[in-house]
Amino acid sequence: MKESTVPTKTDNQRAVAETREETRTLTPPVDIFETPEGLGVVADLPGVTKDQVDISVENGVLTIKGMASAKEEAEPVYREFRIANYFRQFQLSEEVDQDKIQAEMRNGVLSISLPKKEAAKPRQIQVKVA
Repeated sequence: MKESTVPTKTDNQRAVAETREETRTLTPPVDIFETPEGLGVVADLPGVTKDQVDISVENGVLTIKGMASAKEEAEPVYREFRIANYFRQFQLSEEVDQDKIQAEMRNGVLSISLPKKEAAKPRQIQVKVA
């Protein structure tokens, strides 16, 4: 799996318009691990609930978007940081079965399961005695 920070569409006008936007996004820290069954991605998205996360796969690119929110009881006099949304993309390999991807969100931690296709899974071959 390869991380991509380049927009998947190469429309120059669209790219210029996106770079002029006032919204900013954070790159969430992730852990990626491999098991015999597939890959696992764990992303930290503090301030994001299950309803505020969007995960999509298009043209072999896994996109994670999280819209963070925080309750403010009053307007702060001074602010050192602002809540920002999250955005990250990864290029998936041919071995990932994109139809079986599953995701779970718990306490601001997103876990994504990327299972391998059956042909890509390791298998044991029996040796016969002749």
